[in-house]
Amino acid sequence: MTVIVRDLRPDARADLEGFARVRHRALPYLLVTAESLAHDLTRMHPDAHYRPLIAVVDGEVIGTAQVHLTHESPVPDQGNVNVYVDPRHTRLGAGALLVRAAEEHLAAHGARRLFAWVVDEPGNRAFAELHGYRASRSAHFLRLDLADGALPPLASPPPGVELRRGSDFAADPRPLFELDAETTADEPSDVDTEFSDYEAWLEETWRHPLFSPELTSVALVDGRPAAFSACRTDGGTRYGTVMTGTARAFRGRGLAKLAKNDSLHRARAAGFTEAFTGNDTGNGPMLAINKWFGYEVCATEVRYVRELG
Repeated sequence: MTVIVRDLRPDARADLEGFARVRHRALPYLLVTAESLAHDLTRMHPDAHYRPLIAVVDGEVIGTAQVHLTHESPVPDQGNVNVYVDPRHTRLGAGALLVRAAEEHLAAHGARRLFAWVVDEPGNRAFAELHGYRASRSAHFLRLDLADGALPPLASPPPGVELRRGSDFAADPRPLFELDAETTADEPSDVDTEFSDYEAWLEETWRHPLFSPELTSVALVDGRPAAFSACRTDGGTRYGTVMTGTARAFRGRGLAKLAKNDSLHRARAAGFTEAFTGNDTGNGPMLAINKWFGYEVCATEVRYVRELG
């Protein structure tokens, strides 16, 4: 049985559907579709040198790798290697081949420090360590039952605060870009991130096929966007929060919780039955908010790091 590693082809439906299928089996807590993969492959900033890979056996996709430079970080020469193999097709060498191809690609583009998210299970961690990666921080995936679970009741915004939908900013999303950039910069992480390219943000975030501006909620204070909860949906019944945050000048007033509650209620009313999100294990305030909503930890990933050369 021969494993072949090659590039994901954006014009090959079987490739895209196979990639999405493997990702869902290996990591069912993140939303991914064939359409979202094609968008990422054709729209990601060229400085990322994005190169998704697939491992194929007898025409079937059994493994995937998302490979790119961390071009939004002020620290140069950093890359990402996220490899997932279909749990039904492990121990065929697909993971090792994907890692090798990914590392060669990133090294050729100047990467010297590589980061990889690894599901917190003994076999996965042993695989990462075997390939020279060392454990760093960790993050939880969380799930909320929207169909049968009880959400906190909706609260009226305090004086001077107004709740709006992301779609209300369709004519000019720049205020949401600025809010996203400020809050993302303060996220706990071992990689600093700076959003400075508005056009890239439009392509990769605002126009992403999974992004739902209609279900995204924004809290305005005296007309200024102060907090938001941005979400994606998979076209079915699954909803995922991809960023919730508050501008520094407005923190401590419960605005992120207000915005997220509004979005969750509207998602449930629209027929979504599952809500997913993720938090760094060191992000105590956001973990507390999600526990208040009723989210439960469903899996954990560990960030692994490898220094090249």
